[in-house]
Amino acid sequence: MGARADGARPAASASAPAAAARRPRPGGGRVLGACVHACGLFPLLRWIALGLAGGLGANPQEFLTRSSGLWALALLWATLAVTPARRLGWSGLLRHRRKLGLYAFFYTALHVLAWAVWDRGGAPASMWTDLWARDFIGVGALAVLCLIPLAATSTQGWMRRLGRGWKRLHMLVYPAAILSALHFDWMRAGKNDFLEPRLYAAVLALLLAARLPGWWRGRRAAR
Repeated sequence: MGARADGARPAASASAPAAAARRPRPGGGRVLGACVHACGLFPLLRWIALGLAGGLGANPQEFLTRSSGLWALALLWATLAVTPARRLGWSGLLRHRRKLGLYAFFYTALHVLAWAVWDRGGAPASMWTDLWARDFIGVGALAVLCLIPLAATSTQGWMRRLGRGWKRLHMLVYPAAILSALHFDWMRAGKNDFLEPRLYAAVLALLLAARLPGWWRGRRAAR
């Protein structure tokens, strides 16, 4: 028995580096959750502080409309970044993906509300006309329509009710992201200002490309 125990030790020690490599990197738990909430609430708190200090600029409505749209994009991109980050060892982020997605939807809703109230005066007829008159508004509306069912079914209860269909439904995040990038790009086209939209599009392309190996492995395993 002593010989067997001695012989087993090298195998156990040899497997230790592999186990360590598989171990998730630090970053989960309360600290990471607090960081996610801090990132999600930062824009709102910043707007309040700027408003109280008179720092929203000469056109506060335009500033808030544009800023809410940018933060909606950034948080949606952050949601998409969770899967690639998990493959790099940051598995603790997975439990916070829902929070990021809901914050992205929150700022999307504020962006839509700002457009509806300040740009269209809250008039349904004006909103409807704008959807068809300006391409970037129509594309943005399609992105919002993709995001609504994702936010509505983000709870554990809906995951249980929908079963496998939940994952298929939440594939809508990909067309939502692509349509959002188009919305931003086409909105800036009128000013011939493409640098920022193209940077966002490049980041999105990288995030989507990072999913291709996993998608390909899944396809091969299903055959």
